[in-house]
Amino acid sequence: MIELKDIAITKGGRQILHDINLRIPDNEFVAITGPNGSGKSTLAKIMMGIEKPDSGMILMDGKDITDLTIPQRAAQGIAFAFQAPVSFKGITVRRLMELASKKELSKSEVCNYLSKVGLCANNYLSREVNSSLSGGELKRIEIASVLARHASVSIFDEPEAGIDLWSFKNLIDVFGELRAECNGSIVVISHQERILNIADRVVLLEDGTIKDVIKQGEKYSLFTDQIRCCKC
Repeated sequence: MIELKDIAITKGGRQILHDINLRIPDNEFVAITGPNGSGKSTLAKIMMGIEKPDSGMILMDGKDITDLTIPQRAAQGIAFAFQAPVSFKGITVRRLMELASKKELSKSEVCNYLSKVGLCANNYLSREVNSSLSGGELKRIEIASVLARHASVSIFDEPEAGIDLWSFKNLIDVFGELRAECNGSIVVISHQERILNIADRVVLLEDGTIKDVIKQGEKYSLFTDQIRCCKC
């Protein structure tokens, strides 16, 4: 479980987030949405330790992790997939999968992870994770590496960005499988209604704070228009 208490951050004289209180229990899929500039990606990065809040506290399983570094949080079981994936010169796709899973993987195991995101392992096992790959390929490889982590908390910043429609459709199944296999929490930053519709809870950020929360099964009557406006 990860919990944020009274999180606030200001950058360049502008308050990006304030009064953020959010609890994400184990084995829950939470989607965070909101207009551009509402602080969604900043909130995700604060969970991972990429951004540091000016005030507030972050707890994981009741332990204060506010001051932990990115590697320390990763060791605690938090995984992160960037909106714009990073490349790793000199590291092959297979080695990246092994680093993520912290063990040697057979060809069939790597193939299993890559096939879930629509990639053929035979074409990628020995390729370097660098600029020779397209943005969509890097995105899918990064998502596969998060799957290999089996993390307690997996955070995805707009996973649909830069991937094709076939892979996006499979992402829906991937999220369900990820939660079932690792019994961990999933946090997804997204505008896509198909992702929002499968989440246990949808959190709406607006003007840097949580404006509303809807649970799965509740009617979207007062929420749908706000979600649609997030795509503008």
